[in-house]
Amino acid sequence: MMANLTSHAKQIALEAKIGLAQVEAVISLLEEGATIPFIARYRKERTGSLDELAIQQIRDRRAQLKALDERRASIRASLAERDLLSDELSARIDSAGALSELEDLYLPFRPKRRTRAGIAREKGLEPLSNLIVLQQNFTIPAIEAKAFVDPEKGVDSADDALQGARDIIAETVSENSDARSEMRSLFLQEGLVESTVTKGKEAEGAKFRDWFNWCEPVSKVPSHRLLAILRGEAEGFLKVALRPPEEKALSLLDRHFVKGSGSASEEVRLAIRDGYKRLMMPSIEQEVRNSAKEKADAEAIGVFSKNLRELLMAPSLGQKAIIAMDPGFRTGCKVVCLGPQGALLHNTVIYPTGSEAQQKEAARQLAAMCNRFKVEAIAIGNGTGGRETEAFVKAAPLGRIIPVIVVNESGASVYSASEVAREEFPDHDVTVRGAVSIGRRLLDPLAELVKIDPKAIGVGQYQHDVDQSRLKDSLDETARSCVNAVGVELNTASPQLLSYVSGLGPTLARNIVKFRSEEGPFAARTQLKKVPRLGPKAFEQCAGFLRIRDGKQPLDASAVHPERYSLVEKMAAELDCTVTDLMKHQELRKKIKLESYISADVGIPTLQDILSELARPGRDPRAAFEVFSFAEGVTRLDDLTPGMHIPGIVTNVTKFGAFVDIGVHQDGLVHISQLADRFIKDPAEVVKVQQRVMVTIIEVDKERKRISLSMKGHAVT
Repeated sequence: MMANLTSHAKQIALEAKIGLAQVEAVISLLEEGATIPFIARYRKERTGSLDELAIQQIRDRRAQLKALDERRASIRASLAERDLLSDELSARIDSAGALSELEDLYLPFRPKRRTRAGIAREKGLEPLSNLIVLQQNFTIPAIEAKAFVDPEKGVDSADDALQGARDIIAETVSENSDARSEMRSLFLQEGLVESTVTKGKEAEGAKFRDWFNWCEPVSKVPSHRLLAILRGEAEGFLKVALRPPEEKALSLLDRHFVKGSGSASEEVRLAIRDGYKRLMMPSIEQEVRNSAKEKADAEAIGVFSKNLRELLMAPSLGQKAIIAMDPGFRTGCKVVCLGPQGALLHNTVIYPTGSEAQQKEAARQLAAMCNRFKVEAIAIGNGTGGRETEAFVKAAPLGRIIPVIVVNESGASVYSASEVAREEFPDHDVTVRGAVSIGRRLLDPLAELVKIDPKAIGVGQYQHDVDQSRLKDSLDETARSCVNAVGVELNTASPQLLSYVSGLGPTLARNIVKFRSEEGPFAARTQLKKVPRLGPKAFEQCAGFLRIRDGKQPLDASAVHPERYSLVEKMAAELDCTVTDLMKHQELRKKIKLESYISADVGIPTLQDILSELARPGRDPRAAFEVFSFAEGVTRLDDLTPGMHIPGIVTNVTKFGAFVDIGVHQDGLVHISQLADRFIKDPAEVVKVQQRVMVTIIEVDKERKRISLSMKGHAVT
């Protein structure tokens, strides 16, 4: 195992161009149970300050190499058990650097169901097949085959014998590891994605009409297009093939196996064509399909994760008393009043789009609530009736200026019907819960959005078509990274938020909340050690990411890890002041000479982090909140005209462009070609989710509810 670890570390270091000692340190820390956020934040000296992305890549590549070794061992054991492991085969298995290469080597020896070739071998026709292949210039198959006629074995004629021999040759060709390797490369380099409409499905599958007669190289097809085509196939509207031109594939095999020009070579050629179409082509095509799909999945998941990160790290309004409104026409607008910590204080229904009398009463109620709860901002969901409600609130006589902010409510209905929402608000219906979710997204989008399945938030690309396990792992990791980057208030965090903290999980998160409710607020991080099942390792991993405001230990409000408290106390003592003094006064911190505190396990990176935390304890890495407003009077598709310049918020970024909310209940698309005045390969070069942008209306298709936008000529901030 140690040899494998060293071998893996060397290979990863070479591939990633990272120092061997750094890779070994990461692998060692991961195997000790350390989390990626913890390693990146608190073990910089050991890893050479590698960031989370580099650590993830090392972890993932290490897992791939371990899986390859496990499969190698499994294949070796299977072959050894059946006395099939020759020295040459053993050496090739040892040197195989990819799973496909290993499987190619094992394929001829893999236990299989009875095949046509296997039946032919049972009939004693393998010598004939060998003769035809090895003596192509000297063998006349029709004559040699007569010697193998044996009705008792089921070989009634020379033609039967030749057919059996060709079956053996076809299987041998299809299982040849060198030929398969070359064929796989041909499929990947020159293969074509070809899609055609399923006969009779033209009308029903109209949404896939762009791909009714499509052809594109496998090596160049964008991930979003491949996923769309494969979805069309899965729904039965398209027939899809991923393969190179047949003549090129057959020519490759001919070069490998045809060694003459006589009748024996013709038999080999016939067998090759049968073996390619019946055995090799379907197998390699499925491999390439899986590989292309895996690549497309990875790209789509990467887009989703990047978008989710931007959404989760969106600026928070902070702890303010607010009103949150979930708009509606017929059923009215659900209104909730939330305290600075997001607690539900009051709820009601008003009718801002109803009759004149209803509107007058709605304005009166709204003003009364603003006064009663000292409201500092009003959040309005961007669903149906959102812009109308926004206009009403802005015109209402509230007695003072209160910011009105439209909030993206994607996924709020999912939260409102969830078990989490039912547990939190058992006495309220889904409309109240939905309004609460909208308001809390304004207060702290990260804390609220982690309660919702990321797939319901609406920032993905073909999220239902990709590998769901990989998608979940990636999104969970993104959420975990964001939560730990921001830090969590230990005494107010929900179980869902706590579960993403390094070293914790759902069980420990629930235990923390239960302990908090039974014993009262945590006064110090060290009290975490009293939480059931939260042992020393979990404490080490989580403590630095949890915050306690106004606690007994001032450093508990910071990202300084408890393992370094004594170091900070030493700094303070040598300056003849308290830790609190050190945190309050810059002139004291300037006197600290970091070099004098370097030790075997603490270097300049950690010392610089400590000094930064002392200056701004528990700082929030998210940008400052800015109020955004859509264009006045633009609330419907009918209000849009080509050439109009209006503000918007980016709601989703894909490989083909960006979707922008411009306040008309239908996001517009800025195609990648319209994102900038220069050529770009990836929309993420220019925009990100939640970014405020100016766009120009290019076209409005009212029938299909499609809006084409451009950002050309507009400065991007």
